Amino acid sequence: MGYTYYYSLSLPAFVVIVVALYLLFTNSGEVFDVGRFLEETSPFVWGGLGVGLCIGLSVLGAAWGIFLTGPSILGGGVRAPRISTKNLISIIFCEVVAIYGVIMGIVYSAKLQSVPEAQLYTRNNFYTGYALFFGGLTVGLCNLFCGLCVGIAGSSAALADAADPGLFVKVLVIEVFGSVLGLFGLIVGLLMIGNANEFAAGTPTTSPLARALTSSYVH
Repeated sequence: MGYTYYYSLSLPAFVVIVVALYLLFTNSGEVFDVGRFLEETSPFVWGGLGVGLCIGLSVLGAAWGIFLTGPSILGGGVRAPRISTKNLISIIFCEVVAIYGVIMGIVYSAKLQSVPEAQLYTRNNFYTGYALFFGGLTVGLCNLFCGLCVGIAGSSAALADAADPGLFVKVLVIEVFGSVLGLFGLIVGLLMIGNANEFAAGTPTTSPLARALTSSYVH
């Protein structure tokens, strides 16, 4: 690790401590209010971030897996050209990870209906926004790590097949089980939005000031 690892941890911690002490000694502690931030941020922001993270992280996982697998297939194919065709299944497994993210992104985007701003800030819309955000984050992270797992296993399968053809099927079983992890993330993402409704217009509020005055974080 070295000094770089400790610098990467100590610098953010130092910045956080300095900002916290500044807010404490200037009587501005109410500025750092997580509850107010969550309550006054538009549900469209949470929903859009969830869809973006779901697709973006899934595509990143697929690209990373192909980045790990491709060079091993090409390198092993130089020594044993017979492995080039059947080891393309590892590339397909990596690409399926991105397809999972795109499918969930389409499912999530169906919840994002156009609602006037004055009627947007309701309990149900906040729930839908949070469910889309954390569901998309869960699916994206599962697919990211699934892509890494499939990429490393596929790389090992290509090298093992080049050395001994009898090892390909055995390593491929490990790769198949690794690819199932992305499917688990897809199922969890569906469960997280199971009770979330589409964005719908609620009781209108007269102004942003009225919304702020009804907030439990404003005294």
